[in-house]
Amino acid sequence: MDRGGTWVRVLAGSRAGEERAARWPASRVPDLERPLARLLRRWRIAPEEIGALVVASRGVWTAAERRAAAHGLRGLARRIHAISDVEAAYRGALGEGAGVLLLAGTGSIALGRDARGGWRRAGGLGPLLGDEGSAFWIGRQWLRATAGEASRPRLRRLLGAPDAVRRIAALAPAVLRRARGGDSQARHVVAEAQRELARLLHEAARRARLRPPVRVSWAGRLMDDAAFRAGVWRAARRQGLRIAPRPPAAAPVRAALGLAIAALAPTTRTPRGP
Repeated sequence: MDRGGTWVRVLAGSRAGEERAARWPASRVPDLERPLARLLRRWRIAPEEIGALVVASRGVWTAAERRAAAHGLRGLARRIHAISDVEAAYRGALGEGAGVLLLAGTGSIALGRDARGGWRRAGGLGPLLGDEGSAFWIGRQWLRATAGEASRPRLRRLLGAPDAVRRIAALAPAVLRRARGGDSQARHVVAEAQRELARLLHEAARRARLRPPVRVSWAGRLMDDAAFRAGVWRAARRQGLRIAPRPPAAAPVRAALGLAIAALAPTTRTPRGP
Protein backbone atom coordinates (compact mmCIF):
# COMPACT_ATOMS: atom_id res chain seq x y z
CA MET A 1 0.00 0.00 0.00
CA ASP A 2 1.27 3.48 -0.91
CA ARG A 3 -0.30 6.43 0.88
CA GLY A 4 0.78 9.55 -0.98
CA GLY A 5 -0.41 13.13 -0.82
CA THR A 6 -3.00 12.70 -3.58
CA TRP A 7 -3.87 8.99 -3.84
CA VAL A 8 -3.85 5.86 -1.73
CA ARG A 9 -2.85 2.91 -3.92
CA VAL A 10 -3.19 -0.75 -3.01
CA LEU A 11 -1.59 -3.67 -4.86
CA ALA A 12 -2.18 -7.25 -3.73
CA GLY A 13 -0.31 -10.24 -5.08
CA SER A 14 -0.60 -14.00 -4.65
CA ARG A 15 1.99 -16.75 -4.87
CA ALA A 16 0.30 -17.80 -8.11
CA GLY A 17 1.17 -14.43 -9.63
CA GLU A 18 -2.34 -13.01 -9.53
CA GLU A 19 -2.65 -9.30 -8.74
CA ARG A 20 -5.42 -6.90 -7.77
CA ALA A 21 -5.17 -3.13 -7.60
CA ALA A 22 -7.26 -0.29 -6.25
CA ARG A 23 -6.90 3.38 -5.37
CA TRP A 24 -8.86 6.19 -3.73
CA PRO A 25 -8.22 9.90 -3.04
CA ALA A 26 -6.05 10.40 0.01
CA SER A 27 -8.11 13.37 1.17
CA ARG A 28 -11.43 11.50 1.09
CA VAL A 29 -10.79 9.21 4.08
CA PRO A 30 -8.24 10.36 6.68
CA ASP A 31 -7.43 6.89 8.01
CA LEU A 32 -6.41 3.71 6.19
CA GLU A 33 -7.99 1.00 8.32
CA ARG A 34 -11.63 1.44 7.32
CA PRO A 35 -11.25 1.74 3.53
CA LEU A 36 -8.72 -1.10 3.45
CA ALA A 37 -11.03 -3.34 5.48
CA ARG A 38 -13.89 -2.53 3.06
CA LEU A 39 -11.63 -3.28 0.10
CA LEU A 40 -10.65 -6.67 1.49
CA ARG A 41 -14.31 -7.53 2.03
CA ARG A 42 -15.07 -6.54 -1.55
CA TRP A 43 -12.21 -8.69 -2.79
CA ARG A 44 -13.35 -11.51 -0.46
CA ILE A 45 -9.93 -11.76 1.17
CA ALA A 46 -9.82 -12.54 4.88
CA PRO A 47 -7.09 -10.77 6.91
CA GLU A 48 -5.67 -14.11 8.04
CA GLU A 49 -5.05 -14.93 4.36
CA ILE A 50 -2.68 -11.95 4.03
CA GLY A 51 0.79 -13.07 5.01
CA ALA A 52 2.34 -9.59 5.05
CA LEU A 53 1.24 -6.02 4.48
CA VAL A 54 3.70 -3.19 3.85
CA VAL A 55 2.28 0.32 4.02
CA ALA A 56 4.33 3.21 2.63
CA SER A 57 3.06 6.44 4.15
CA ARG A 58 3.86 10.11 4.38
CA GLY A 59 5.31 11.35 7.65
CA VAL A 60 6.74 7.98 8.71
CA TRP A 61 10.42 8.35 9.59
CA THR A 62 11.29 7.23 13.10
CA ALA A 63 10.95 3.74 14.53
CA ALA A 64 8.14 5.01 16.77
CA GLU A 65 6.25 6.44 13.79
CA ARG A 66 6.65 3.19 11.89
CA ARG A 67 5.31 1.19 14.83
CA ALA A 68 2.36 3.58 15.22
CA ALA A 69 1.46 3.37 11.53
CA ALA A 70 1.63 -0.43 11.59
CA HIS A 71 -0.37 -0.57 14.83
CA GLY A 72 -3.18 1.42 13.21
CA LEU A 73 -3.72 -1.44 10.73
CA ARG A 74 -3.48 -4.30 13.21
CA GLY A 75 -5.81 -7.15 12.47
CA LEU A 76 -5.71 -6.66 8.69
CA ALA A 77 -2.77 -8.99 8.02
CA ARG A 78 -0.62 -11.50 9.87
CA ARG A 79 2.46 -9.26 9.59
CA ILE A 80 2.42 -5.49 9.08
CA HIS A 81 5.37 -3.20 8.35
CA ALA A 82 5.33 0.56 7.77
CA ILE A 83 7.91 2.54 5.81
CA SER A 84 8.17 6.07 4.44
CA ASP A 85 6.51 6.75 1.10
CA VAL A 86 9.76 8.24 -0.21
CA GLU A 87 11.63 5.05 0.77
CA ALA A 88 9.12 3.05 -1.28
CA ALA A 89 9.60 5.50 -4.16
CA TYR A 90 13.38 5.07 -3.92
CA ARG A 91 13.19 1.28 -3.87
CA GLY A 92 10.82 1.30 -6.84
CA ALA A 93 12.94 3.75 -8.83
CA LEU A 94 16.50 2.65 -8.02
CA GLY A 95 16.21 -0.71 -6.30
CA GLU A 96 18.69 -1.60 -3.56
CA GLY A 97 21.80 0.19 -4.84
CA ALA A 98 23.29 3.55 -3.91
CA GLY A 99 21.97 6.76 -5.46
CA VAL A 100 19.57 9.65 -4.90
CA LEU A 101 15.84 9.89 -5.46
CA LEU A 102 14.45 13.39 -5.96
CA LEU A 103 10.77 13.62 -5.10
CA ALA A 104 8.93 16.80 -6.05
CA GLY A 105 5.18 17.02 -6.03
CA THR A 106 3.18 19.10 -3.57
CA GLY A 107 6.29 18.92 -1.35
CA SER A 108 9.92 18.03 -1.98
CA ILE A 109 12.68 15.85 -0.58
CA ALA A 110 15.87 14.17 -1.81
CA LEU A 111 16.63 10.75 -0.38
CA GLY A 112 20.13 9.37 -0.80
CA ARG A 113 21.40 5.88 -0.07
CA ASP A 114 25.05 5.27 0.61
CA ALA A 115 27.18 2.31 -0.40
CA ARG A 116 26.39 0.48 2.88
CA GLY A 117 22.63 0.89 2.55
CA GLY A 118 22.25 3.84 4.94
CA TRP A 119 19.70 6.54 4.19
CA ARG A 120 20.52 10.27 3.97
CA ARG A 121 17.81 12.94 3.63
CA ALA A 122 17.85 16.49 2.34
CA GLY A 123 14.70 18.60 2.63
CA GLY A 124 11.33 17.12 3.47
CA LEU A 125 10.56 19.62 6.22
CA GLY A 126 7.08 20.54 4.96
CA PRO A 127 5.58 23.80 3.70
CA LEU A 128 6.43 25.92 6.75
CA LEU A 129 10.17 25.21 6.84
CA GLY A 130 10.99 23.47 3.57
CA ASP A 131 9.49 22.01 0.39
CA GLU A 132 12.01 23.99 -1.66
CA GLY A 133 11.31 23.87 -5.39
CA SER A 134 8.06 21.93 -4.96
CA ALA A 135 4.71 22.63 -6.58
CA PHE A 136 3.67 24.42 -3.39
CA TRP A 137 6.88 26.49 -3.46
CA ILE A 138 6.25 27.45 -7.10
CA GLY A 139 2.65 28.45 -6.36
CA ARG A 140 3.69 30.50 -3.32
CA GLN A 141 6.49 32.28 -5.19
CA TRP A 142 4.11 33.07 -8.03
CA LEU A 143 1.57 34.57 -5.66
CA ARG A 144 4.29 36.66 -4.04
CA ALA A 145 5.48 37.92 -7.40
CA THR A 146 2.08 38.75 -8.86
CA ALA A 147 -0.21 39.61 -5.94
CA GLY A 148 -1.46 43.17 -6.07
CA GLU A 149 -3.62 45.24 -3.77
CA ALA A 150 -6.78 44.25 -5.62
CA SER A 151 -6.14 40.55 -5.07
CA ARG A 152 -5.63 40.79 -1.28
CA PRO A 153 -9.17 39.66 -0.30
CA ARG A 154 -8.94 36.61 -2.56
CA LEU A 155 -5.50 35.77 -1.20
CA ARG A 156 -6.71 35.98 2.40
CA ARG A 157 -9.52 33.54 1.60
CA LEU A 158 -7.05 31.19 -0.07
CA LEU A 159 -4.54 31.29 2.79
CA GLY A 160 -7.28 30.67 5.33
CA ALA A 161 -8.65 27.61 3.53
CA PRO A 162 -8.11 24.24 5.23
CA ASP A 163 -6.58 22.89 2.00
CA ALA A 164 -4.47 25.99 1.28
CA VAL A 165 -1.28 24.00 0.64
CA ARG A 166 -2.97 21.79 -1.95
CA ARG A 167 -4.65 24.74 -3.65
CA ILE A 168 -1.45 26.78 -3.82
CA ALA A 169 0.43 23.76 -5.20
CA ALA A 170 -2.27 23.40 -7.86
CA LEU A 171 -1.08 26.71 -9.35
CA ALA A 172 2.25 25.18 -10.43
CA PRO A 173 1.14 23.70 -13.80
CA ALA A 174 -0.18 27.08 -14.90
CA VAL A 175 3.10 28.74 -13.87
CA LEU A 176 5.05 26.19 -15.94
CA ARG A 177 2.80 26.88 -18.94
CA ARG A 178 3.34 30.61 -18.55
CA ALA A 179 7.09 30.09 -18.36
CA ARG A 180 7.06 28.11 -21.61
CA GLY A 181 5.00 30.86 -23.16
CA GLY A 182 7.70 33.41 -22.37
CA ASP A 183 6.35 35.09 -19.22
CA SER A 184 9.49 36.50 -17.56
CA GLN A 185 8.19 36.29 -13.98
CA ALA A 186 7.08 32.70 -14.45
CA ARG A 187 10.41 31.79 -16.04
CA HIS A 188 12.25 33.26 -13.07
CA VAL A 189 10.11 31.31 -10.56
CA VAL A 190 10.54 28.03 -12.47
CA ALA A 191 14.31 28.47 -12.88
CA GLU A 192 14.71 29.17 -9.17
CA ALA A 193 12.60 26.08 -8.31
CA GLN A 194 14.90 23.96 -10.47
CA ARG A 195 17.96 25.39 -8.72
CA GLU A 196 16.42 24.67 -5.30
CA LEU A 197 15.71 21.05 -6.23
CA ALA A 198 19.23 20.70 -7.63
CA ARG A 199 20.57 21.89 -4.26
CA LEU A 200 18.56 19.20 -2.46
CA LEU A 201 19.92 16.59 -4.87
CA HIS A 202 23.46 17.83 -4.35
CA GLU A 203 23.09 17.84 -0.54
CA ALA A 204 21.68 14.30 -0.40
CA ALA A 205 24.53 13.04 -2.60
CA ARG A 206 27.07 14.81 -0.36
CA ARG A 207 25.60 13.36 2.83
CA ALA A 208 25.60 9.87 1.32
CA ARG A 209 29.23 10.38 0.15
CA LEU A 210 28.37 9.15 -3.33
CA ARG A 211 31.03 9.03 -5.99
CA PRO A 212 30.22 10.58 -9.38
CA PRO A 213 28.48 9.95 -11.61
CA VAL A 214 25.64 9.67 -9.09
CA ARG A 215 22.69 7.46 -10.02
CA VAL A 216 19.55 9.57 -9.74
CA SER A 217 15.87 9.04 -10.38
CA TRP A 218 12.68 10.89 -9.57
CA ALA A 219 9.13 10.74 -8.26
CA GLY A 220 6.23 13.17 -7.94
CA ARG A 221 4.02 14.92 -10.48
CA LEU A 222 6.28 17.95 -10.80
CA MET A 223 9.30 15.83 -11.71
CA ASP A 224 7.17 13.82 -14.13
CA ASP A 225 7.18 16.93 -16.35
CA ALA A 226 10.03 16.12 -18.78
CA ALA A 227 10.94 19.72 -19.60
CA PHE A 228 10.96 20.78 -15.95
CA ARG A 229 12.98 17.70 -15.00
CA ALA A 230 15.58 18.43 -17.69
CA GLY A 231 16.02 21.89 -16.18
CA VAL A 232 16.67 20.35 -12.76
CA TRP A 233 19.36 18.07 -14.21
CA ARG A 234 20.98 21.06 -15.95
CA ALA A 235 20.95 23.03 -12.70
CA ALA A 236 22.53 20.11 -10.82
CA ARG A 237 25.34 19.87 -13.37
CA ARG A 238 25.93 23.63 -13.19
CA GLN A 239 26.31 23.18 -9.42
CA GLY A 240 29.10 20.70 -10.08
CA LEU A 241 27.28 17.40 -9.54
CA ARG A 242 27.90 14.70 -12.13
CA ILE A 243 24.70 12.68 -12.39
CA ALA A 244 23.44 9.67 -14.31
CA PRO A 245 19.63 10.06 -14.42
CA ARG A 246 17.47 7.03 -15.08
CA PRO A 247 13.69 6.57 -15.22
CA PRO A 248 11.97 4.94 -12.23
CA ALA A 249 12.02 1.17 -12.67
CA ALA A 250 8.74 0.60 -10.81
CA ALA A 251 6.01 2.43 -8.94
CA PRO A 252 6.29 2.85 -5.15
CA VAL A 253 3.29 0.59 -4.53
CA ARG A 254 5.02 -2.21 -6.46
CA ALA A 255 8.12 -1.75 -4.33
CA ALA A 256 5.91 -2.07 -1.23
CA LEU A 257 4.45 -5.30 -2.61
CA GLY A 258 7.97 -6.60 -3.22
CA LEU A 259 8.89 -5.89 0.40
CA ALA A 260 5.71 -7.66 1.57
CA ILE A 261 6.60 -10.75 -0.45
CA ALA A 262 10.17 -10.64 0.87
CA ALA A 263 8.84 -10.34 4.44
CA LEU A 264 7.33 -13.80 4.09
CA ALA A 265 10.82 -15.31 3.87
CA PRO A 266 11.84 -16.59 7.33
CA THR A 267 15.24 -14.83 7.32
CA THR A 268 14.00 -11.42 6.09
CA ARG A 269 14.47 -8.47 8.43
CA THR A 270 12.22 -5.45 8.61
CA PRO A 271 13.60 -2.74 6.27
CA ARG A 272 15.54 0.03 8.04
CA GLY A 273 13.95 3.43 7.53
CA PRO A 274 15.61 6.64 6.38
